[in-house]
Amino acid sequence: MAHDIPYVGRFAPSPTGPLHAGSLVAALASYLDAKAHSGRWLVRIDDIDPPREMAGAGHDIINVLIAHSLHPDRVDHQSHHGQRYTEALEQLQERGLVYACKCTRNNVAPGGVCISDCDSRAYGNDEQVSLRIRVPRETTIHFDDLILSRQRCLLGQQQANFILRRKDGLYAYQLAAACDDARDISHVIRGVDLLESTPQQLFLQEILGLPSPQYGHLPIVCGSDGQKLSKQTGATALSTESPLANLCAAAHHLGLPQAPSSISSPADFLRWSVTQWHRESVKR
Repeated sequence: MAHDIPYVGRFAPSPTGPLHAGSLVAALASYLDAKAHSGRWLVRIDDIDPPREMAGAGHDIINVLIAHSLHPDRVDHQSHHGQRYTEALEQLQERGLVYACKCTRNNVAPGGVCISDCDSRAYGNDEQVSLRIRVPRETTIHFDDLILSRQRCLLGQQQANFILRRKDGLYAYQLAAACDDARDISHVIRGVDLLESTPQQLFLQEILGLPSPQYGHLPIVCGSDGQKLSKQTGATALSTESPLANLCAAAHHLGLPQAPSSISSPADFLRWSVTQWHRESVKR
C-alpha cells in the first residue's frame, strides 16, 4: 500500500564510519529523485546499533553532506523512536507472530534463517534469546521497483523467520526501518545491496497495518577489486576538498550526462542535475 502523501524521500546512513563514494551515490540519487518530484529530502541517522557506532560519525555525516550542498530538509535519528519499535513488537507478540530463538550465527541457514526447533521451545526469562517473526512458508512478496521494475521474493522460503530484536536487546534493522519508513517516508531510493531487505520490510509493514513507501534500488559502487565499497572493507572517506568532483563522479555512476563546463559549484551542479534526473536512465 503506497503513501497517499506528498513526496518525502530519505538518505539513511548508519554512523559506523565516514561517508565514502558509494554513500554519496545513494545520497545524491535520493536527493535528486526527491527534488525532481518537488519533494522533501530527509536525512535519518540510523543509530540503533551503539556497539558498532563511531563517536561523532552522525555529526560528521551531516557536515560532509552539507559540504556537497546536499542540505536536508530535516534530520532525524532512529535512536529517538525506540517506543515506536517497542509498540510494533508488542503488537506482533500479542498476535502470536513472534518466537524466541537461541541460535547463533554458526547454526543458522544462509540469510540468518532459523532452522532449529526454537519455534516449539519455551525459553526462560533469564535466557539470552533473539526474537524472530514467524513467516509462513507460502509467503511471497511482489513489488514494483522504481528502477529495477517488477520484483518477486519467496520470503517464506528464502528469508523466513528473520530477527526483530537481537540477543543483546537491540532492535534489528528490518523492524526499525520498516516502522520509520512507513510513518515518515513516501519513497526510498537506496543501493541494490539492500534489495533483499525490502521484502522483509514490506512484510512487516503489511502485517502491522502500516503504509509502504515505493522502493527503488541503485547500482552499487565497487572498488578496483570488484567488491562493494563499504565501511567494513575500509572504503576511503569522502573528502570535502573537492565536492564538485565528487558529485560529478557520483552522477556519472548513475548515468547522468556530463555537466556543462560553466558549472563551477556544487549548488549549481545539483540544480542542473535535478533537471537531468530520470529514473529510467540509471545504469543497471
